[in-house]
This record gives sequence, C-alpha cells and structure tokens, in this order.
Amino acid sequence: MLYENDINNVRKLFSEHNYIMTTAELCEAKLYYADIRQLLDSGFIERIRRGYYRWIEGSEISEVAIINNLFPDAVLCMETALFYYKYSDRSPAEWSFTIDRNVSKLRTNIDYPFIKAYRMRSDLVALGKTTGEIDFTNVQIYDRDRTICDVLKNMNKMDREIFNKAIQGYVNDPEKNIPNLLEYANTLRVQKRAKELIGVWL
Repeated sequence: MLYENDINNVRKLFSEHNYIMTTAELCEAKLYYADIRQLLDSGFIERIRRGYYRWIEGSEISEVAIINNLFPDAVLCMETALFYYKYSDRSPAEWSFTIDRNVSKLRTNIDYPFIKAYRMRSDLVALGKTTGEIDFTNVQIYDRDRTICDVLKNMNKMDREIFNKAIQGYVNDPEKNIPNLLEYANTLRVQKRAKELIGVWL
C-alpha cells in the first residue's frame, strides 16, 4: 500500500518524466502492478495508452506536451496547422498529425488527448516540416505551403467552410511561398488543384 509520503515521492518521480511514465519506467522505480492499480483507483494517474500513464493530481501538462511525449516523430498538420496559422477560427476538437505509415496502429490507440493520425511514407512525413510553438511548447508542424497542399489533397473529406477559409487565408497571407507550394503540390500530386483553386487568385 502507498502512503502519503510514498505518493509525494511518486509525484516527484512523475515530475522528473514530464508527468508521463511508462510501465517499464514505473517498474524500474520499484512500482509494480498493485501500486499502479492503487494510483489509478485513487485518481492520481490515468492510463492514456497501453503502458503509458499520466499524473493528474496537481500537474499542468498541456495536451500538446503529451503529444510530443507520445509521438516525438509526428508532425502537426491539417486542422491543427490551419488553426495555428490562423487560416481557421475553429479550435480543433482533436490534434491532427502526420506519422510514418509503418508505425504500429497500437501507438495511436490512446484515450487522451483526442487525436487524428494521417499515415504517409516516411519521405512525405518530412516534406515541409518546420518548427513552431504552441502553449509554450516547441512542436514540429508543417509550414504554410505544405499545410495548404494537405488541405487540397483532403478537400473532399473536409468541411466546405473550413476549406474555403483556409484557401482564402493562404492567398491573403504575405508569408506564403508559391514556389514552395508548387514544389510540394507536385510531390503530393495535387498540382492541378493548386493551379485551379489557388492560381486563379494570384
């Protein structure tokens, strides 16, 4: 049984791991199944994915920090990137990111936060990748031009209003890079859509 002093030590342990620990890390710290079960039942931690636990009580870790911990190889994209670049005023209900298609689907089977994973070839995952900051956390995110190419690629699956605002937002953005857009569009095979839906506004 874990006592108050033990709980304080476990809290400190989690803080040293950015408030997310794996079963293996807990076992290495001499915390086993019964201890983990007690922490879960007492509401100190929650299971966010098979073998991964988040400290709840008193922690202020942001959702994006959790995404970084669980998916350091992922790149934020689509609705998440649109909101970041202010091409959409709708705060996304889930975090969208691109990840290598060879990654096990079990990795993305998590209860929290809500995510939407797009799977691609490894070379396409890296295309247009840049860095940004969300909630004081450094993130990997696609640049403006790759983001719009993804929008063009997925236009038939998107809300029409979000799609139209994204295109207009990009067209009116002084930081857009049309040569980059056309290069990415060619690689992602959406050059025809790029010329028809964006070229007409330029």
